[in-house]
Amino acid sequence: MKKLLLVFIFIYSSIGLSQEHAWVYLTDKPNSSSALANPNSILTQKALDRKAAHNVAVDFRDVPVDESYITAIKSQPGVSVMAKSKWFNALHVVGDPADINALSTVTVNGNIIVSSIDFADDNLNTRTSQNQDKHEVEASLTTFNYGSAANQIEMINGDDLHQHPDSYTGTGMTIAVLDAGFPDVDTMNGFQRLRDAGGILGGYDFVDRTSDVYIYQGNSHGTWVLSDMAGFIQDQFVGTAPDANYYLFRTENAASETPLEESLWVEAAERADSLGVDVINSSLGYTTYDNPNYSYTPADMDGNTAYITKGANIAFEKGILVVNSAGNSGGGSWQIVGAPADAAGVFSVGAVKPDGTYASFSSQGNSTQPTQKPDVVAQGQASYVILNNDTITTLNGTSFSAPILAGGIVCLWQALPTLSNAEIMQLVRESASQYNAPDNLLGYGIPDLSIALAQGLSIVEFQNQNTTLKIYPNPVKNQLTFEIPSQYEQASVKIYDILGKKVIETTVTSMQQNINTATLAKGVYLVKIEANDLSLTKKIIKN
Repeated sequence: MKKLLLVFIFIYSSIGLSQEHAWVYLTDKPNSSSALANPNSILTQKALDRKAAHNVAVDFRDVPVDESYITAIKSQPGVSVMAKSKWFNALHVVGDPADINALSTVTVNGNIIVSSIDFADDNLNTRTSQNQDKHEVEASLTTFNYGSAANQIEMINGDDLHQHPDSYTGTGMTIAVLDAGFPDVDTMNGFQRLRDAGGILGGYDFVDRTSDVYIYQGNSHGTWVLSDMAGFIQDQFVGTAPDANYYLFRTENAASETPLEESLWVEAAERADSLGVDVINSSLGYTTYDNPNYSYTPADMDGNTAYITKGANIAFEKGILVVNSAGNSGGGSWQIVGAPADAAGVFSVGAVKPDGTYASFSSQGNSTQPTQKPDVVAQGQASYVILNNDTITTLNGTSFSAPILAGGIVCLWQALPTLSNAEIMQLVRESASQYNAPDNLLGYGIPDLSIALAQGLSIVEFQNQNTTLKIYPNPVKNQLTFEIPSQYEQASVKIYDILGKKVIETTVTSMQQNINTATLAKGVYLVKIEANDLSLTKKIIKN
């Protein structure tokens, strides 16, 4: 794993190369019907409320992996189960390749329970598989006195949300922070305000399987990242979402560089979903591993190959807004955005200097990537953070631009709770400094959350006042129909993919209500309808 502080720290694997990593995909979930009939048995009420608010269905992927299947796999010789995923109905195992392949014959109640096995080392697969990539931890109310943190929040106009008459500071919103550990968060003065407010809802160390996330594991990266959202030192430092609630999940093992951390990340994302988390902030990235047989190539950063990338896309489908650092490879041979920031459903954040110009270490987009990356940028060079001893200092890395913006996005969503994750992402893109001319260095540019809020409020007003507007069918196949309110003669329609690329622009009227969508690829799209001074954005699914 790479960590960008002021320098890069390279980590070496502690797991012997004789032990291989693999994902074991299971055939079914025997009790899925009863679980789905009683969703409160598998999800918290907050999770169900969040899904209902954003029209996200509870489905097979929400059902936990069957415990009898896990027990059966654990009982097999030469294999250790390291992680599990309900979204993929899969187990991450480590062991001898022959023993792992033997799992294909494991049965429960006379039925084969393994549908396929996918080795991290693609050379061991008998078919083309999805390899893993190296994760990289990047480190390079009242009127607030932001102190040292002023420039990084004012750059995105996040302070305007804080100072809004309704005080959008993250209240009622929940963020899961996935990182390498959070030592001293339970004792630091910089988090006293957060603790006093009961803002830390819980945490879990998925690496060591313990609820204590505050143990020092040779790395304080998560503590620094959290400070940019939740830190507070009177008149010296204010994070971008000081009144949000937080779950702290350790998924990164700073002492090793193995594919397991991808699986732990997915486990944590699943936990976040079940707890009703709104936003995930992850300053982790995966490209290459200590064992080169597990490493990705730049061509694998295609938004759908890495296990963690596919997991992040499911998190998006579940209604979570995933904010991930783009990476710190801009000045190296790798150069491009890594996983999971390559995912179409992830809002990836690059880095700029304090003056708003490109930071040379920030990972870049690439023409071979299917979507615009990074999405946007925020201050990541000379970003202010709170260290474990409560000292305020500067560090470099997209590790910090991501949480700085994530906190701001949380405040925006607090102000616009009826909008979906995709709609919030699109608002932020459209507010950015170079939305009409994105590039591979800055993406759509530096967001202006004040503009995003104003636009979002007009969308909500339009939703509330014009209930007769209809868009159907949704999901759509070949033709989308619009019924616009009678007071409008015509409306402009623009359709964007989830990364903000405009794919259709046209006009509908009471006489011409239909748009041909047959040429659109399957996926999630945003439809923006504008009539006179009003606008509305809706999410549709193309089948």
